[in-house]
Amino acid sequence: MSFSAFWVEKNEDGFSRSVVERELDDLPDGDVTIEVQFSTLNYKDALSATGNPGVTRNFPHTPGIDAAGTVLDSRADAFKAGDEVIVIGFDLGMNTPGGFGQRIRVPADWVVKMPAGLTPHSAMLLGTAGFTAAECIDKLESSGMNPDSGPVLVTGATGGVGSVAVRLLSHLGYEVAAVTGKASQHELLQSLGASRILSREEATADAQRPLLAEQWGGVVDTVGGTMLFNAVKSLRYGCSLAACGLVGGAEIPATVLPFLLRNVNLLGVDSVQLPLAEKARIWDKLAGPWQVDLASLEQPLSLDNLSPAIDRILAGEMVGRGVVAL
Repeated sequence: MSFSAFWVEKNEDGFSRSVVERELDDLPDGDVTIEVQFSTLNYKDALSATGNPGVTRNFPHTPGIDAAGTVLDSRADAFKAGDEVIVIGFDLGMNTPGGFGQRIRVPADWVVKMPAGLTPHSAMLLGTAGFTAAECIDKLESSGMNPDSGPVLVTGATGGVGSVAVRLLSHLGYEVAAVTGKASQHELLQSLGASRILSREEATADAQRPLLAEQWGGVVDTVGGTMLFNAVKSLRYGCSLAACGLVGGAEIPATVLPFLLRNVNLLGVDSVQLPLAEKARIWDKLAGPWQVDLASLEQPLSLDNLSPAIDRILAGEMVGRGVVAL
């Protein structure tokens, strides 16, 4: 059985990208074979597609860390042909052929059954980015955040994680402040529920100071670097920041003062190796009380126009959610 797949090859000039036909027998051994209907484009996919060795070591390769579709065949009792399922994280799209192919074969313990209330399309409007946004908010609320804690800051607010975080926080009754360097996207952020918009310069001002004025009842940080720790220094007493990204840098200019004097928390968030039961719990929230309309964020993609979209996301020009229809 042949299927179409996005194909990244290493050659003398670097890396090339194309759409090829592959055979089902080309896929690795696994418990569950899935017909992929939708995937999403994430920054990590773009790194994989350009040969970043921290993401993908072996080429040729099919990226795509997200996939949603229908089970074709299963050796696992938990799944049967026809089941709608979601796969995000673990090794999918990193060194295992990913969701930019019309077929994947994966271990059963990577697979979540589609919860009632979601479809393959709506699940991939969320994808890893939307899931991570929800995971950040879930972790912040588990640490005591609520709408009475104060406004919540979202950095990198026009990206995949940030835009969903703004929409979801607004849906849950929070006052949201959004950081963006894209002046043209203020109207979009306001439509998602942001009541205040900060520039990157505002979010990184006074970085040399050990403490800043208390402002935030919580922070979803997708950027890292100076912006992250400026937000930590601006947390209200006892509040928390959830960190899930590092596009602004992996190092932070930190001191212990905010932690000692303001009793704040820096929470790390990972969606890749999160246990399957926890993934299922977050998906159930997103299918139920945390379900939001993300139609305004969708950037429709296909395998044929995926390559230029990869260039856009690497250049920081992608806004919202790139949803790939397989």
